[in-house]
Formats: sequence, C-alpha cells, structure tokens
Amino acid sequence: MKTADFFATHPVFSLDEVTEALVPPGGRGGSVERLKYHLEVGRLKLVTRGIYAVVPPGVAVAQFHPDPFLVAAAIRPRGVFSHHSALELLGAAHSIWNQCTVYAEPRRKPMVMEQTTIRFIDHPRAMRTKKRLVLGTRKVERRGRMLRVTGPERTLVEGFRRPGLVGGLEELIVSACGFPILDLELLEKLLRLHDVRNLWAASGWFLERFRETFHAPEAYVRRLERFRPRSPQYLVRDSRGGTLSPRWNLIIPRELTGGSEPDEP
Repeated sequence: MKTADFFATHPVFSLDEVTEALVPPGGRGGSVERLKYHLEVGRLKLVTRGIYAVVPPGVAVAQFHPDPFLVAAAIRPRGVFSHHSALELLGAAHSIWNQCTVYAEPRRKPMVMEQTTIRFIDHPRAMRTKKRLVLGTRKVERRGRMLRVTGPERTLVEGFRRPGLVGGLEELIVSACGFPILDLELLEKLLRLHDVRNLWAASGWFLERFRETFHAPEAYVRRLERFRPRSPQYLVRDSRGGTLSPRWNLIIPRELTGGSEPDEP
C-alpha cells in the first residue's frame, strides 16, 4: 500500500498499523523515518507516542482536533466504548460530552486532548471472561473504522451502575428512552450476571416508566421486581433527598420524577 492510500483510509493510526500496512525497510524504525517528513510538512499530527492523525487539507496542525473515538481505538484496538461514548456512537446521546470512555486491557492513564479526555477503564467484574467481554456489544462504523461499543442493554445497565460516566442519570434516561428497541432477554441475562439488586430495581423502574416504548410485559416487570432491594436504597449512591418508588424500594432524584412517582401524570 502506498503511503497516500494508507492516509486516505486511516484518519488516525498507530505506528504498528502503518508498519504492518507499508512494510517499510527497517520495520518500525523505517516507519518513523517515513512519517517524520509528513509531520514536518503538516500532513500528520503526533497525538501521543506512537499515535498519528492525518490533518485534513487546508487545516493548520495547531487548529486540528483528531476524533477522540478514533484516537482511543488506535491506542486500544480491542477496546469497547461504553457509557456516554456508547450513547454517542449508538446515536442516542441527548448531549455532547467532553469525555470518551472505553473498556480496555491493559488500563492506562487518562489521555487529555484539546477538547476531550479519554478514560481507559476496567471491564465490570461481572464481564471479565473472554465470552462476556463482547456480550451485549456491537460494531459501529466511524469514518471507515469499525468500533466495538456496548449495545443499548449493556449501556443502560452499566449506566445505572456508574452514572458519573454517562453524564448523570438524567442524561442516561433521556438518551436511553430514545433507543429503538431493547432486547429484554439480553437485559435480564446481563442483570443476572451483575447480580446487584439496585441494578434490577433501576432497570425495572425504567421499564415500568417506558413500558409502552419498549413493549415490556407486566409479567417481565414483575420478574425484575422480585430482585429489588429489601429496604429503600438511593438510586444514586451518597445522594440525599428524592422520591421513594415503593414498588422498587428506590429513592429517585426529584429531577427524574418531578416530585411524583414515575407513572403518575
């Protein structure tokens, strides 16, 4: 492959990727020497060690901000985008956020870019087996690169698990209610794997509130109800105030209920 052809199909790439594609004399060292010229003339931008971004024609290097999703994928090709990043890639996010989150092994320190911070985090403990790492995920195309992302079901459950990574519960709920469909069988399977009563209750509360949207039968909702907390728990840890949902033993932040129960007008 010619260098120009590689740049045209790889807007962000790693040193390993370009070496494998171009097979230059001298291996990685040869790639570094070849890329130096393109860095000097402003065709490339060095994002971090070993990661490069192609600068669009007519754009100054200093003014160019590489796509953080592509940067994260180049750093951790086997990463799985999660939380608010998943909402964005699934086309459901209500708001734009300045944080990109990706499950990745091995972990590394957050990468601070000009406009976004990329956080590389551990997979949830319940999902740390080879088969479970990709359970409930899908691939999404972004500028010619296929990115693996948690699907609607995992994004919902793991958003309730760590709301701080999804932009808060209000952002999660407003965004998630826009999912075109939820696989209820997969959702229940994920809840069983996590086996956390608050997650059962939060998911049940969500489905009760948006039952018509996701066509959740009452029998299904009752099945989730069996695993609710035994005593009232805050939906958001360490929060204060809110409205108790007796069916789910959850204290819901008032901004999510308007001071009333979810099913009340």
